[in-house]
Amino acid sequence: MPKRIENAKIAILTCQFEPPKPKTKHKVDIDTVEKFQTLQQEEQKYFDDMVQKCKDVGATLVICQWGFDDEANHLLMNRNLPAVRWVELELIAIATGGRIVPRFQELTPEKPGKAGLVREKSFGTIKDRMLYIEQCANSRAVKIFIRGGNKMMIEETKRSTHDAPCVARNLIRNNSIVYGGGSAEISCSIAVEAAADRYPGVEQYAIRSFAEALDSIPLALAENSGLPPIDTLTAVKSQQIKENNPCCGIDCNDVGTTNMQEQNVFETLIGKQQQILLATQVVKMILKIDDVITPLQLLILMAKSLYVNFLKDSETPLMRYCRNYSVDICFFCHGWHH
Repeated sequence: MPKRIENAKIAILTCQFEPPKPKTKHKVDIDTVEKFQTLQQEEQKYFDDMVQKCKDVGATLVICQWGFDDEANHLLMNRNLPAVRWVELELIAIATGGRIVPRFQELTPEKPGKAGLVREKSFGTIKDRMLYIEQCANSRAVKIFIRGGNKMMIEETKRSTHDAPCVARNLIRNNSIVYGGGSAEISCSIAVEAAADRYPGVEQYAIRSFAEALDSIPLALAENSGLPPIDTLTAVKSQQIKENNPCCGIDCNDVGTTNMQEQNVFETLIGKQQQILLATQVVKMILKIDDVITPLQLLILMAKSLYVNFLKDSETPLMRYCRNYSVDICFFCHGWHH
């Protein structure tokens, strides 16, 4: 296959370059050389017809979803018709404006896609090869190829690549933003602490705990940036209160200013709301659990119940000792049962 094809006309096929296979069991007996030669000629004629149909519609490149038979691969090379197998066709069809053809009989001149350049590129130490289809008529379909030194870097890059379109989607849904660097959490923490003063009862302690939880985000940002977390958070919070500026956050990039508006660091309002709501819901779900009973504790409770119901009227000094030390009740009841 040539390494570079310009002004390519691409036939996009889901049919195989192979002879048809009956769906039922079959058996062919070949007992003479003439019969074998006849079978070989018929197969070659079948492959010739498939390759010729691709040539007749003006295709200069064939992309097939399935594999090629060796005979078909040989004929494609002889007819100077490059072909690629085992390819996902949907995005290629969208980009090139072509139609996916399920049968050779349906191949017509208007169905092949068009691309200005198709080239093969090798990379890496093991010379992996990739096929680039460029200058397409409808290039809204794009594949991003990610390479990295290890699997962790690749997964992190994939996550970041996924997050970027999600941020753009959130901005389309709601273009409201809040400034990052922990400035939104610090501002919310100050407001929640101020609201706690209006509650004289014990509820104010829960409200203040919520405000402390909000401070965990800027604390983590400062710590991950190599800054003293408590000192940095205290300084930024006092600056917000003094200047009445909710844009002050953690200077993670060491720019020299804590104003996230000047650093152009912001987050979507939808994303920030979902983060706080999800964290709050998780905490509420955990608080609904009054107690967690382990299997040992459950066994001890059952032993105590047996002791109270069956042995209360005939208590001996040994039983009284076991009642006071509930762990030994399990052993006592087990021996008493046997």
